[in-house]
Amino acid sequence: MVKDFRLRQDLRHFLQQCHCDAGGLTRQTLLNRTHWASPSNAPSLGLRTAMELRALLLLLLCFPGLQAQTPHAEERLSEGSSLSIQCPYTAQADYQQQKAWCHMRGGQCEPLVETIYSTQYPHTNQATNGKVTIEDNPMYKTVSITMTNLQVEDSGTYSCAYRSYRYKYLPLKTISLNVFKELHKWELDSLSVQCKYSALVHSTDRKAWCRRGRTGCEIWLTTDNPSTWTKSKDLDDKTLIQDDAQKRTVTITMQKLQAQDTGVYWCVLYRGPYPTQKTEIRLSVSKRTQQYTPKESGKVSVQCPYSASYYGAVSKAWCKEGAREACTILVTTDLKPSGYRKKIRQGRFTIQDDTQHGVVTVTMEKLQVQDSGVYWCALYEHGQLLRMVEVTLTISEVLAGTTLSGTASTSQATPSSNTPAPSLTALKEWKVPRMTAKM
Repeated sequence: MVKDFRLRQDLRHFLQQCHCDAGGLTRQTLLNRTHWASPSNAPSLGLRTAMELRALLLLLLCFPGLQAQTPHAEERLSEGSSLSIQCPYTAQADYQQQKAWCHMRGGQCEPLVETIYSTQYPHTNQATNGKVTIEDNPMYKTVSITMTNLQVEDSGTYSCAYRSYRYKYLPLKTISLNVFKELHKWELDSLSVQCKYSALVHSTDRKAWCRRGRTGCEIWLTTDNPSTWTKSKDLDDKTLIQDDAQKRTVTITMQKLQAQDTGVYWCVLYRGPYPTQKTEIRLSVSKRTQQYTPKESGKVSVQCPYSASYYGAVSKAWCKEGAREACTILVTTDLKPSGYRKKIRQGRFTIQDDTQHGVVTVTMEKLQVQDSGVYWCALYEHGQLLRMVEVTLTISEVLAGTTLSGTASTSQATPSSNTPAPSLTALKEWKVPRMTAKM
């Protein structure tokens, strides 16, 4: 009778975890029909057989293993962080039963770590496998799971589970784990992301790079070519997607980053018409800034460094930011050979591009109070402005009897501590029409 009672417990717990309805036989109906099965009303020798038949029916309804599991919660964590989960097992398992942390694949439990069979109460049962630790505390009837140094490839569905007397693994708690990359860059830096995919994905399946928008994921680039190695580029010479089918890797490169590129992105794989989010990237792009406080009627000179090897041949511009961050061009350079240092003057503005050392110098004369504002040193190509440095000018009035003098200071925006040092790295660029779609 004790074994029958344990079988009833396992069956009722399995029913509670199952979400199925076949032929009018609902989960609640099955639960009600197992209510009568208890040690006190088990005189029949056929009880065990009946329970086993009901278990078989349940498996037919809900599929084998843990396939019918629905995650109880979603955990979203950055690469390098740790996951800590607690799974209570009151009234579902006892301290003697082995507990496991399962990676769910195809509805089946692949145990990453498992406790040993314990006969000692109330001693804690702990086991570690690689970066995963499981601890069973029988006093509090709780299983604790810790996963350290999380990586993007750790994303997936996991379950705390226990070995039952009749079934291999039964779930205590199921979670969906999403591990994302968190990247910090400076303006004009480049970004390269590699997204690996499994053998289940074919070379002909479409891959895409999309950005989170108001209504979903807006596709920027996609690969539709079924060849072994494909590439696609966007209109602004800024983004490239490459699919290497032999290495089963999609590589996305974003160049000449700007602050407005800050956002959440995904590598997306398509199986037929349906997209599957594969790798999440959270990108933060910071500006380089300078501040100056010259006097009215005086002048100010601003120096903006850049990578001479990549941008020496690109025109430069000095512009003033207006409404909605639109920047009005005040003066530009001419395209000249490397090392050419001719000054270009336009009204009160002078710009000089030292293409050999990678420095643009802008001078403003006869300053007026209304010249206060935000300016850009910018690359100027294809009719577009790409900010190199954001410069804030605050012009102070000159009082009667005050000599013309002023102060100039520079500062660099400092993002969070894990932001890399400023870099002017760039890659070769590409240019094709942009594709836009919404998922």
